[in-house]
Amino acid sequence: MSSGATTATMDSTLLPSLSLRRRLTNFLATCAAAGSVILVLVPLGAVFGYLVYRGLGSINWAFLTQTPKPVGEAGGGMANAIAGSALILLIASTVGVPVGIGAGIYLAEYGRNRLGNLIRFTSDVLNGVPSIIIGIVAYGLVVLTQGHFSALAGGVALAIMMIPTITRATEEMLLLVPTAVREAAYGLGVSRWRTTLSITLRTATSGVITGVMLAFARVAGETAPLLFTAFGNQFWNWKLNQPTAALPLQIYTYAISPFDEWHRQAWAGALILIILIVVAVSAVRIAAGRGMLKGGN
Repeated sequence: MSSGATTATMDSTLLPSLSLRRRLTNFLATCAAAGSVILVLVPLGAVFGYLVYRGLGSINWAFLTQTPKPVGEAGGGMANAIAGSALILLIASTVGVPVGIGAGIYLAEYGRNRLGNLIRFTSDVLNGVPSIIIGIVAYGLVVLTQGHFSALAGGVALAIMMIPTITRATEEMLLLVPTAVREAAYGLGVSRWRTTLSITLRTATSGVITGVMLAFARVAGETAPLLFTAFGNQFWNWKLNQPTAALPLQIYTYAISPFDEWHRQAWAGALILIILIVVAVSAVRIAAGRGMLKGGN
């Protein structure tokens, strides 16, 4: 028998076992990936399910449209806290998103120097700073300067928390854009700043938006910074320089109270907060996926 025939015979005997091993490896890897997904989704589903169980019964039209009632009076709601959270998060996003994206652009495109390394180090440190410390800093910078608590102070505190997350996410997304894309624009005579804004940033828009949404979701439920800044309010308020209610503050106040009615409303407020975060994040992702935030058709 020739060497070629011998080799063909050996290959034919090895193929079934090799194929079986590959199929088994593929099956195990698929099971591991599916198990990881389940491990992530089960706690999320358990938290959301428990919030629905405890809080759904207390959600009604009055809860969504009325301000809190005094102790002993039935009814009332958290409408002012929902509006206050929206106002504070709007301020935080207005301040934090442009600064974070701008810093990320600088780090990705121009930050290969000592200043860039200092900004990266500062961002990483800020990401690990406890939120209550940021609240104290905002208290010293804004509240003491104004002489009173305010929605503006709360927005500044949350913006400080958003900036490092957005900065690092923007940098990483821009670095994933191939260098050939930039070089093609340079070859056509496009200036560097225009290439960065119109081509590189637009290419990485989906990833940048994901970073913004992660930062938004992180700060939306923060309570500690708002204790030192927004402080809370039992009434409607649309003024930036006045104490303002917020859902996390109202939930905290009701949760530590000794009244059962307030405990039920705290669960309802927690459920509303989660729903609002999910709706906001989903709406932005859907808009980005359809090109509405990219200027596409």
